[in-house]
Parts: sequence; C-alpha cells; structure tokens
Amino acid sequence: MSDSSRHFLFLTASTRVAGVVGNTEALARAAAEHLPAGASQQWLRLADLTLPPFVDHRHDIGSYPMPEGDARQLLDATLAATDLVLVAPVYWYSLPATVKLYLDHFSAWMRVPGLDFKARMAGRRLWLVTTSGDRSKAQPMMDSTRLCAEFLGMAWMGALWGKGGAPEAIRADQEALTQATRWFAGV
Repeated sequence: MSDSSRHFLFLTASTRVAGVVGNTEALARAAAEHLPAGASQQWLRLADLTLPPFVDHRHDIGSYPMPEGDARQLLDATLAATDLVLVAPVYWYSLPATVKLYLDHFSAWMRVPGLDFKARMAGRRLWLVTTSGDRSKAQPMMDSTRLCAEFLGMAWMGALWGKGGAPEAIRADQEALTQATRWFAGV
C-alpha cells in the first residue's frame, strides 16, 4: 500500500469542552505532524456526534438496519480509513464512554446485511494514543483495544502513551513527544 493511499481517521474521545485540546489530543496532533508523506487524515470528535444507545439484538432479531445520521457518518468514515487512531485519555482505567459506545456499535455493524463490516476491517491498522497519571493505569485500556483489533483481524499498532493530568502536562513529557515524531514513521 503506497503512502498516498493511506487514510488516517483520528477519533478524539475526550469529553472536555469543544475547542479545548487536552493532553491526549495534543500528543496525537504532535504525532500526526509526522504522518507518512502523502497520507490523508480526518479528525472526528466523538462527543460532537449523536450515537443512539446500543441495543443488543444479536440473540433476538439477529440483524440491524443500516445506521442513519451521525452513526452512518461514523460508519462511513471508519470504512474509508486504512488506519484508525483512537485518541482516548484514560477514564477510570478504561476507554471514555464516547469511544466505548462507538465500539459497541461495531456489534451492530457486523450484523447489517450485506455490509460485511468485520471482513472489511480485517487488515486495517488500529492505533491508540492516550495519556494518564502513570502508564500502569492505562494498561487495561491498552489491552482492551488490542483485543478489539485482534477480534476484527486488524493490525494492532500499539499505544503511544504520555504523562497526562493537569492541562498541558504533556508538554513536560519529552520522551512521549519524541516518540510521537516517530510513531507513524515507516509503516
């Protein structure tokens, strides 16, 4: 796959007020400055999209209709991406509710007749950018994201972690900022 055919979808999962760039997004944006030449990128803020609550019909109805509205926009953006980047700060040792709801909808998308969502996701790349007070608190979220990638047959590209906390704390984490310059290189 040439770099010009690469399309990165960055999904920001912070629940901060729109327009406020938190530590995780700042780290992701630093990494995005070093995408492979010719690669395109799209950023979506999950908190700005209205996704309906996920209702599990796997064992009663069994299938789902094609989503509409923001859910369809998110599905289309997901399928258009070669590289899916979850930009998710650690919330209570886990993924923020915004990204968890997005992933829950994968269960529905896998059961939309004719969509072949799981097969279409296979081989794409899944990345995670995150920040927390210390790395060990991010590990459960990293493990969960890796397992999602494995289930879908996606290439798990790992997690870029930085020291978060108070606003702009990431600026003091030179190791994470240096790693960000190489995060997407050579892939």
